[in-house]
Amino acid sequence: MTPSIAISEPAPQRSPVFGRRPAVEAREPAHIEVARSTYRNLAVELDPADRTYWCYMQPEGRPSFTPGLLQDITDMQQSIRRMFIERADEEPPVRYFVFASGLPGIYSMGGDLGLFVDKIRLGDRAALRRYAHAAIEPIHRNYVAFDTPIITMALVQGDALGGGFECALSLDMIVAERSAKMGLPEILFNLFPGMGAYSFLSRRIGAVATERMITSGRIYTAEELHEIGIVDVLAEDGKGTEAVHDYIAENGRKYNAHRALIQARRRVNPITLGELRDVVDIWADACLGLGESDLRKMARLTAAQDRRRAAIVPIAAE
Repeated sequence: MTPSIAISEPAPQRSPVFGRRPAVEAREPAHIEVARSTYRNLAVELDPADRTYWCYMQPEGRPSFTPGLLQDITDMQQSIRRMFIERADEEPPVRYFVFASGLPGIYSMGGDLGLFVDKIRLGDRAALRRYAHAAIEPIHRNYVAFDTPIITMALVQGDALGGGFECALSLDMIVAERSAKMGLPEILFNLFPGMGAYSFLSRRIGAVATERMITSGRIYTAEELHEIGIVDVLAEDGKGTEAVHDYIAENGRKYNAHRALIQARRRVNPITLGELRDVVDIWADACLGLGESDLRKMARLTAAQDRRRAAIVPIAAE
């Protein structure tokens, strides 16, 4: 279930990040603004007590990054940015952002394989590039925390495969339940993960280990990834949300230091939008080199994703 929130608000102060603005007419509290937000493929809420923005993916179709889900993520990210700009004369309304899933057992199955198969069979490189660029732009906004003073977290409580794993890697931290599974299976249908995996993983574990992970196609448990430094916080099964709350409670006083450390990490090992775009262009070319047997494997995976999604009731609807 999504976390309950207490209705209390921090005392307003001037933002040290966005500068001072002239006084404006009273605005509604940020958590009320967020509560009024509606998305077809997301559920969102802002806990005003610890200033944590919770975002749950619950795609209408298959549990992957469909064009509709990507658009909702973009709109949500831009709304957070606007909150900071419009409240530049107040204390920042959000300190932590948690990107989770509203589908039990699934974080995200990755890219829209059905779309890929259709466009590859048509030889439509332009459409593949459009999708890929629409995917890596919100991924890069995750990486830069929407250009706001927020610490971002992925909360993984199920399978995060392909683009789902790449999305989790784009955030500042990964909190995962012990039995959650993550991996990059694209090699199984003769492709490579082109939405940021190489960029994000190579900064964490080096190029050799990254290429070994990509070419193996192996699916890892969160416990294994915690041992090699990819998962930051390992939670017991069913305790992921609690682990996020505990982390914020224990580290809230160190927020300023942690945020500065993350900024330093980005400066020392920068990942630019241009880099991500160049890689997805290589990915689009590789897509057009796939054979019919590869496409049949992708189609079977797509059908399996649809069956799995049909059997799931979103957490938010329970």
